[in-house]
Amino acid sequence: MLMTVLKGELAVKQSKALIRTFKKMKDYIVENQGLIGKREFLQLSMQITSNVVEMQNLRRDLRDVEDQVAEVMDTLNNVVHKSELSDLILDLSNPQLKYGFLLLNGQPVEANLAYKDIYSIAKKSIYIVDNYIGVKTLVLLKDVPSSVKVIIFSDNIGKGLHTLEYQDFCKEYPFRKITFQKSGGEFHDRYIIIDWNTEHQRIYHCGASSKDAGQRITSITEVVDQMIYTDLINNLLKNPVLKLR
Repeated sequence: MLMTVLKGELAVKQSKALIRTFKKMKDYIVENQGLIGKREFLQLSMQITSNVVEMQNLRRDLRDVEDQVAEVMDTLNNVVHKSELSDLILDLSNPQLKYGFLLLNGQPVEANLAYKDIYSIAKKSIYIVDNYIGVKTLVLLKDVPSSVKVIIFSDNIGKGLHTLEYQDFCKEYPFRKITFQKSGGEFHDRYIIIDWNTEHQRIYHCGASSKDAGQRITSITEVVDQMIYTDLINNLLKNPVLKLR
């Protein structure tokens, strides 16, 4: 991760090599998953996702340190340039660096961190409307305080989330309880509703499912006119429980 604050062509090459190495590791695990049991594979998948989130947190912290150093150096009448790698990563026009980013209210943000930042503002509740859910959907919620109620509204389409996967998640993060209710086949898009029916209420419209965060360029945009969603969300809360596969 120190390569994200180093300058020069060598640092850029090393970072690209590291990204390629992680991709090869992922491909190898997927190709050879038959060599291990399903439960072990699911646990490994959750751990890898969790590690990616933690590494991205570290990278953001290092960038904050770099910015602070730049401010100090400016006061000394010196110029400190941001690392070439940071500039490249934020350049979404570069097709080699699109993976892992999305646009949050028009600003490029690492995908996992975008969801984590949104979830972190919740004080009372988080409602997620998403018909395509998976292990990563859960892992992105692992740091939400236990005092915050989390409900996922979904029809669990596609490969879907399985009971075994949720059970393994609960063993890893026993404090993080999640309730599942059906979305009723009425939603095409994805939404995140924070602190519904409180003064802190916020609604986000998501272009893709959180389980696919960062795989393609997409957007998350905060909804300005929330009144039109009132009846829709209140009706969602009346939907029956979703039974996982």
